[in-house]
Amino acid sequence: MQYLETERLILRPWDESDAEECFRYAKDPRVGPAAGWPPHKDIEESKKIIKTILSAPETYAIVFKETGKAVGSIGLMAGTELAKQANERELGYWIGVPFWGKGLVPEAAKALLRHAFLDMGLEKVYCGYYDGNDRSRRVQEKCGFRYLWTCDEVDVPQMGEKRKGHVCCLTRAQWEDMRKEKN
Repeated sequence: MQYLETERLILRPWDESDAEECFRYAKDPRVGPAAGWPPHKDIEESKKIIKTILSAPETYAIVFKETGKAVGSIGLMAGTELAKQANERELGYWIGVPFWGKGLVPEAAKALLRHAFLDMGLEKVYCGYYDGNDRSRRVQEKCGFRYLWTCDEVDVPQMGEKRKGHVCCLTRAQWEDMRKEKN
């Protein structure tokens, strides 16, 4: 897996040595539950999640260049409920509360979308958010995702509940059109 770089960020594979930083941000109840997972309980849990979940292909630590520390995660997941075809992925992300509202997730997502469409040759990237997660909705809007549908009864297994979920998509053609408009 390669490293991706933006003006303020490096996207790189997670490492067990990131467990302390992962826990620092993932323990906050404002982070995980909005994305559908419970807050981390301790550094050992963060280490286990790095080894099992965050080590998946195309999953990156969002590293703030200024500190060199991981502050969140972003990835392109294959074989999900939304991204069933080989040329599709689902984008997922989270970032620590001190970094909210600074445009870092859209910056990371745009770099990852460029990688998805140019390097990986994907045709579609899906992204979803749960009702009330306006921060996630805004990231998707800033990146050019287009609303597809809403489902009133989405299973959130890690939280043991059902929620209203909204699904958006960005196709390669839409992404290319946006790039042309900026040039």
